Amino acid sequence: MRRRRAKEFHPIGSVFRTLFSMELGRPRWKGKAFADIAHANPMSEIVTQLQVSLTQSKTYAMLSGCDILLEAGLELADLLSKASFGRGIVTSNKGKQWFQLGPEEAFYLCHALKCLKVSRDNETCMSEMELWDHFRSNREAFPEFYKAYFHLRSKNWVVRSGIQYGVDYVAYRHHPALVHSEYAVLVVADGDGDASSGRLRVWSDLHCTLRVCGSVAKTLLVLTVRRYGSDRNSLNCLEEFIVEERTITRWVPERCREDQGLEEALGVD
Repeated sequence: MRRRRAKEFHPIGSVFRTLFSMELGRPRWKGKAFADIAHANPMSEIVTQLQVSLTQSKTYAMLSGCDILLEAGLELADLLSKASFGRGIVTSNKGKQWFQLGPEEAFYLCHALKCLKVSRDNETCMSEMELWDHFRSNREAFPEFYKAYFHLRSKNWVVRSGIQYGVDYVAYRHHPALVHSEYAVLVVADGDGDASSGRLRVWSDLHCTLRVCGSVAKTLLVLTVRRYGSDRNSLNCLEEFIVEERTITRWVPERCREDQGLEEALGVD
């Protein structure tokens, strides 16, 4: 008599995989020669060129609500586009172009690369701490989101908004014009305070997010930002943050064959 297999329960922990460095799969390039173009123009070198250009030009950006407006000449606009910072704003002036930078993008250029200054008006330059306080006042979780953004950008991933996929960011191996994004990123702040996003607290949220990621061929990457300190007001808190990487994938029974050989030997159906 054949014995029936008991139904197995796979808790959420069974589909979590902790990554100490983001695993690289096979990229989905948008054209045959695009991989060669990317290899010949590393993103790290493009960002360095942008950093040098902004530093030498002593460019000032203007604070506009939660965003930053940056006026750029043709050369600087080209570098901003190649490095995938900001969103170009169409104007009638063909010699100049405006870029709209998000809070994390602008603060990365100011704080991490030290190549951009921001003013409230045309005269007053804001310090890093003043800009930090401004972004924090508009979004309680800004420190955690900036740390996650910094974590990905420092590894030369191109980070863009993931709102169209129901996540916080999407991460590209190179410029979005050359390759599809590989990761859909959710930022989860450790703890239950105001900085916590509340995502992935229930199964339905996890299932829906995984379904969306699967339908657009992206891997769900969860960045948990843990804080080892009590003061979130100072810039020094960034040094107390630890970012943990986890990918979450759907469990597919047909792919889980670890016990197949043993079951066949025992005659278990």
